[in-house]
Amino acid sequence: MASPVGEDNWVDYVDHQLREATDLEARVRVIESFNDAVSAEPGSIKVWMAYCEYFWSLYNDCQPVSDAGWSPEEQEVGRSIFTIDAALNLWQRGYEAVQYRLSDSNELWDRWISLEMELLRRTVTEAGVRRITQLFRNRLTVPHATWDRTSQMFSTFLSEYNRQAYESEMEQVTRSAKNAKRLYALRDPFETKLSLAVKSGDTAAVRAEMLEYIDWEIKQHKGKRDALDNFKICLGLFSRALTGVLASDDTTWLNFITLVSTSQSDLKAGRARVSANLVPNMLDVLRRAVHHIPWAGPVWARYILAAEEAALTFADVERIKHAATNSPQLDRDGMTGVLDMYSAWCGYLKRTAMNPKASEEAVDVAEVGLSSALEDVKHWGQRKYGENYQGDPDYRLEKILIQFLTEKKEDIEGARAIWDELSQIPLHANSYDFWLNWYLWEMVVFTAHRAKLRSPTPNTQAQGLLVPSLATRVFIRALKVRTLDWPERILQVYLKHCNDYELAETLREAHDTIYKTRKGVEKRREREARQAAEAAREQAAPADRSEDVPMTDASGSASPGSKRKREPTPAEDDAANKRPRSETNGDDVKRDREHNTVFLRNLPADATQTKIKQFFRDYGHVNNIDLKKGDDDAVALVEFRHSDDARAALIRDGKPFGDRIIQVTPAIDCTLFVTNYPPDADEEYLRNLFKAHGEIHSIRFPSLKENAKRRFCYLTFRERASAEAALKLDGKALGGRCRLVVKISDPAHKQHRQGAQEEERELHVINIPRTMKEDEVEGHFTKAGKVVSVRIPHLGTAFVVMQTKEEAQEAIKLLDKAMFGQHPIKVEPSMPKGTKKKTATAWGGAEDAGSPASTAAESTVSSGGGGGVARDRKVVILGVPDTMNEARVGNLLKPAGEFVKLTLHARHGGAIVEYKDAASAGKAQLVIDGLEVEAGQKLRVGTTEELFQSKGEKKVAGSDPCARPEPEKQRKKPPTAAQLMPPPPSINRPQVLGRSKPKMGMGTGVPGLGVRTNGVALGGPKKSNADFRSLFLGGGNNGGGGEGGGKVEEEKTKENGSKE
Repeated sequence: MASPVGEDNWVDYVDHQLREATDLEARVRVIESFNDAVSAEPGSIKVWMAYCEYFWSLYNDCQPVSDAGWSPEEQEVGRSIFTIDAALNLWQRGYEAVQYRLSDSNELWDRWISLEMELLRRTVTEAGVRRITQLFRNRLTVPHATWDRTSQMFSTFLSEYNRQAYESEMEQVTRSAKNAKRLYALRDPFETKLSLAVKSGDTAAVRAEMLEYIDWEIKQHKGKRDALDNFKICLGLFSRALTGVLASDDTTWLNFITLVSTSQSDLKAGRARVSANLVPNMLDVLRRAVHHIPWAGPVWARYILAAEEAALTFADVERIKHAATNSPQLDRDGMTGVLDMYSAWCGYLKRTAMNPKASEEAVDVAEVGLSSALEDVKHWGQRKYGENYQGDPDYRLEKILIQFLTEKKEDIEGARAIWDELSQIPLHANSYDFWLNWYLWEMVVFTAHRAKLRSPTPNTQAQGLLVPSLATRVFIRALKVRTLDWPERILQVYLKHCNDYELAETLREAHDTIYKTRKGVEKRREREARQAAEAAREQAAPADRSEDVPMTDASGSASPGSKRKREPTPAEDDAANKRPRSETNGDDVKRDREHNTVFLRNLPADATQTKIKQFFRDYGHVNNIDLKKGDDDAVALVEFRHSDDARAALIRDGKPFGDRIIQVTPAIDCTLFVTNYPPDADEEYLRNLFKAHGEIHSIRFPSLKENAKRRFCYLTFRERASAEAALKLDGKALGGRCRLVVKISDPAHKQHRQGAQEEERELHVINIPRTMKEDEVEGHFTKAGKVVSVRIPHLGTAFVVMQTKEEAQEAIKLLDKAMFGQHPIKVEPSMPKGTKKKTATAWGGAEDAGSPASTAAESTVSSGGGGGVARDRKVVILGVPDTMNEARVGNLLKPAGEFVKLTLHARHGGAIVEYKDAASAGKAQLVIDGLEVEAGQKLRVGTTEELFQSKGEKKVAGSDPCARPEPEKQRKKPPTAAQLMPPPPSINRPQVLGRSKPKMGMGTGVPGLGVRTNGVALGGPKKSNADFRSLFLGGGNNGGGGEGGGKVEEEKTKENGSKE
């Protein structure tokens, strides 16, 4: 059985044992288990309290006067084991382990001192009084929350047992405890906030307060004053954190490990201000850490390194490695933890083999072990990610093996083969850094073997020169990669290399290659600039109130303040002729905000985007500026076109901007990808959810134009540490329905969907007999191959997962339309739930559901007669931001009344809302028209024709308030000939009593009814708000209704062709 993890699990585990302990031998085993528990959780007050109380009970049970039911023989043996001295010493051990837990160490102390005083009352002795007096003196010199109560207890004790020394003792204690009280006073604000968070029951708040407390405490430890006391208090705080809410927190464990490691280094260097016996053993700390956070690769790596430093045997270090690989959680967060652990293991093998005193066996073990590690990691990655896995971006294991082969085995060709194999992987081939590292290795090899006749690098002997031709060939291969991320750098180093080492002919060829390559690179950069500009125009703006204006270079759209007109927007009708983004060529460059942005802090309050752009004009192209202004200063998030521009912009740090000296810092890892929050969550909800972890700069929602069901956002903090702290919310349950997902945003690590459905191994089976069970279905499908799982969500339907895609196809071939229990079944590949919807529909809670089959563009006559004509029950809303989903729009419309159905058209920036009757729709129009949805943007009521002709708003928040509105003639496409022709009327006859579809002759009319176009009677003025008021005040009978309540409508061809 695996050992328990955590104080609660240990207490439960031992408690189960002691309940079954009915003899002396079993009780001794319980004591051994308690020893294991305090070794695993040395700072846990729960474990120590349970241990001490149990031992004390054994001491009492083995006394002759006890009625615990022990036999006389057991009592006699027990008195020799569970002695009073052993019991009191155990209490003292427990107290010393937890005494610097400032908030709760009094729990164990109070119990221990009460037992000591109880023994003294039985037999008062001078030695007993001196012992307890000394215990109080020591306790009162330790900072703790209940110091005043402890002092009062000591005062009472002295009054009862040593009155004559009362004044001198109290005076001495008060004097010696001044430092303890001062130290606690410094920490009292943190303790108070932490206590309030615990009382509130908010776990996230407790974690946030504890993390802040720890950061502060670590800084105190670095100071010179009170170094010893601060170190003890810091250890006590870590004991509280690592046995409480942060027991499974990677950052807290790494902080603790770093504290211990630094203290040990200080001890070895002779600069430590604490004694060696106070510093925990590093191996013990790491052993505990890997039990609590087995997914943390850096901790496993430190464990292997500490074992090597402690000179453990190869077998012991190998056991640690096997423990890591056998942990099912090592790859919980992807391959990062696996690679960290294997890098440490391979580093250990390499150092062992390259030791001058290493045996041949050690060298052979390293050679086999390094190759095996590479294979293990490769198989692990493919098992987790399939063929998409391309290895470690930093190729750490390969570097270790290359060094081993080069320096120890002198197998240059073998090492070069590894470089060549890596160059076949796009992940490395696209990185300039990879090619430069390969080049540097070739130059090291060339330099080391220059004097040898048989150089592993082919030599070109001409004009008395020895030329590193293989190093030159690395650049030639690199420049053939069309997708190289920084070809300019390769060109620069290539030219310098040829100038320094190559012959004239090769140098001339290099000039030719560089010239031609530069031309291609310039065209590529221009293409990327156009694509970035297009992406900036198409992508939705961040859903915040910032001054966020997309800016492109002169080749794209005009910069702020320019009078240059924008090019006409392509009409929606042309969308079908355009290739989807996924079908474009491989040169399409994705926008990478997360690595191309910097923060500007301490800007003057009057800073503008134009001034900021001018500030960086010599350092790269600025794509976007997100400026947040405060009362006295401003902060800006500046996005550049390339990451190189962002790095270059850091040079401006500390430079004057107006009358301020500004700070320029990178914004890498400050943005979180957040998803799976409640559908109706808005920016205010998310800010309240994350505000405890740091200052939020902006929240960016995606556009819903292409997929109305998207529900994620990008949340940017001002500080990287705040983003890392907010990762603790990952997995948090929200409202009982959603489990929040929070990750550091990194477009380079976007993962493709995986699973049986995506691999085409899942089958959808229809029309199975209702009495069939899962094992019967599994047996039927084993004819085609191995069945992984069977799921019957409801009667008559099943989902069957086969082991391979081929077996799934064979099952379709064999079993589709075949008989199964006298039922012909249909077997087909399982498809994802629906497709990407460009509209979204929400249903209200009204009893009269109207006509749920009607679409957004239809006008339907209600057959019930109670609700009136469908067109009159609908309200068309314009100006809805394309970042708002149907749930948020529904919440926004609640003040307008209860609706039956809401259809969101994000592509057109609007929605169609259906109410239960015309009167409700009229009232809703009055409320909705002019309703503010965002700062500076209001909803308006329009017609379906206006809705479907609209392209929708691209940006809601962050737009330039001074920007000129786009002229109407530029926004609209000239009408086609078909659009200029009047549409044929589609006449719906009124309902006649007893007949659902009355027959009426051509030309027959209904008195009192006028023909309507788009809801407006022909020949009459468009209805005003006053008309709508009279409509609902008159009960819906106003405005042309006949006795049957029907209406004649003329529907637009555009509306009939619209689909939700």
